[in-house]
Order: sequence, then C-alpha cells, then structure tokens
Amino acid sequence: MKDTLQSRTQEQYGDRYREHFLEQYKLYVATSQQVSERRQQANNYLLTLNSSLVTVYAFALSSFGQHRWNALIPLTGLFVCFIWYCLVDSYKDLNTAKFKVIHELEEQLPAALFRHEWHVCGYGKKRDYVPLTHLERWVPVAFAALYLILIAYTLSVSATSKG
Repeated sequence: MKDTLQSRTQEQYGDRYREHFLEQYKLYVATSQQVSERRQQANNYLLTLNSSLVTVYAFALSSFGQHRWNALIPLTGLFVCFIWYCLVDSYKDLNTAKFKVIHELEEQLPAALFRHEWHVCGYGKKRDYVPLTHLERWVPVAFAALYLILIAYTLSVSATSKG
C-alpha cells in the first residue's frame, strides 16, 4: 500500500474525480469535527467525575469523620486524572494527524483554508493564540494537585488523631 494521499490520478479514476474528491474532503473535515465533539464530551464527563469525587470526599469527611481510608477517594481521583491527561494527549495526536491529512488534501484544492488558519495562528506558537490542548492539560493537573493535597491532609490528620 502506498503511503501517499492520492492513490489514483484523475485519468485513472474517471470523470467524477473532482466531485468525489471534494465529497471525500468534506466528509473527512466532518470527521475532524466529530473528534472535537467527542473530545469535549470526554472532558465534560471527566470534569463531572472529578467534581463528584471531591464532593464524595467532602461528604465522607463530614459524615464519617477522619479516617485514613478516606485517602482512597483522592487516590482514585489521581488515577482518573492520569487517564484524563493521557486522553487529552491521545486526542491531540489524533487531531494533529487529521489536520495533516486535511492540509495534504488542501494542496489539491483552490484554497487551503485550514493551513492558512494554522499559519495565521502562528502554528500554535504565538502568544495571543494558545492551542486548546495546552489549556486542557492543566485541568487534570490541577485536580491531581488537589488530590495530592487531600491525600496528604487525610494521612496527616489520621496519623495525628491516633497519636
């Protein structure tokens, strides 16, 4: 299998080459939008899950008092944050690949709008544009920091209450 985008020439494909090419381009751009929507849904779900874990931790403290087993809740949260961070990276990699393909497709179109947009954004390196992934990564990191503080608090309070 070739590692090139174009597998057949217009002459090999036939009269409807341009029409089908444009339809495939539209379909592929739509799939990139679907990935972004799935990414947002995953972020919303994980944000809700982490918020719920913090709420459960607060409820456990107020209802059952200090106990070292309460540390399991933020420990679970740390695991969720690790998965979340990995998921953000995975979606970043998938979007990067999709836009690379879109840019290659645009080489055969009259205007390369996505490539131009990326140029205008400074390829993600301008100060006035921060790629979403760079911001998304901080949310699970912030929750992870909170969970580490909660674990340390729980273990220190339970250790001092026994002594």
